[in-house]
Amino acid sequence: MTSCYPLFSGSPGRKARPASSAVPTTFTGSDGLELRASRYGEFTAPIVLLLHGGGQTRHAWADTARTLAEEGYCAITLDARGHGDSDWCPLGDYSAQTLAADLRAVIRALPAEPIIVGASMGGLTALLAIGEDPSLGCTALVLVDVAPQLERRGVQRIIEFMRRHQDGFETLEQARDAVAAYNPHRPPPEDLSGLRKNVRQHSDGRFYWHWDPAFLDHANAPTDTGSMFDPARLERAASELDLPVLLIRGYHSDVLSDQGARELLSLIPSARYTVLEQTGHMVAGDRNDVFTEAVLNFLHDRSAAETSPEVVSQCHNGATQ
Repeated sequence: MTSCYPLFSGSPGRKARPASSAVPTTFTGSDGLELRASRYGEFTAPIVLLLHGGGQTRHAWADTARTLAEEGYCAITLDARGHGDSDWCPLGDYSAQTLAADLRAVIRALPAEPIIVGASMGGLTALLAIGEDPSLGCTALVLVDVAPQLERRGVQRIIEFMRRHQDGFETLEQARDAVAAYNPHRPPPEDLSGLRKNVRQHSDGRFYWHWDPAFLDHANAPTDTGSMFDPARLERAASELDLPVLLIRGYHSDVLSDQGARELLSLIPSARYTVLEQTGHMVAGDRNDVFTEAVLNFLHDRSAAETSPEVVSQCHNGATQ
């Protein structure tokens, strides 16, 4: 049986605007760890908090954050504990419970209720934090290629990639080639400055991924005996959500299937569902312009619905109701 879903390929192009500069920002996590962030735009604007996936850093969101700032939002990209420039936990605690507690601490430190955009681990963290704490103020949620029910093989492929290069790389080119081997449909970059932000160079001259290896003690593929994020717990959290939700899936994703997406939509009937062409699990990196446009369309429609009762949002079946 073939599923029917709205397939989004993007609009003809956006008007170029001056780039917004990042302002370094620091938050305090649930147990006192310092969490580093970058802010694009002013706190007086509607806040969009962007959460990266496991093994990534806040720099994965830089292009999207700049565009959001240029469109009138305050975009904040956050390094999760043990990732990027955020503190490593001396106890090696990178559990789902602690990640969610960190997120709650960050949200409560913000001057206004944010919109959350979370990819992979970041999306599951947001789903858990918001769904289990009704008092947590958030105005909308964008989940990027993630849901309670994920494809075991796709998750395992990510974990294997993360474990494969713990001895580092002699050059940035080697790191680039490793990423290209994992994600062969995306052309490798000629400019390695972006990649440089996702590695750290040790005194031995080798480059290592910019996250705590102890994170891998928690990262595991879903099995019958459990996973880092318990699917049943995530489903309960999803059923408690009471805010606008957009689910974005990569058309070629091996992590989130259409069936997994629809199971989440059955728990959140009002959610919008969009599938982006020519993208895999790394949706924002594969086609950043199209991804950012999909997010902006959702935010603009949400804003219009709040100001005009005649505006009707599009539901997950792709039809206007």
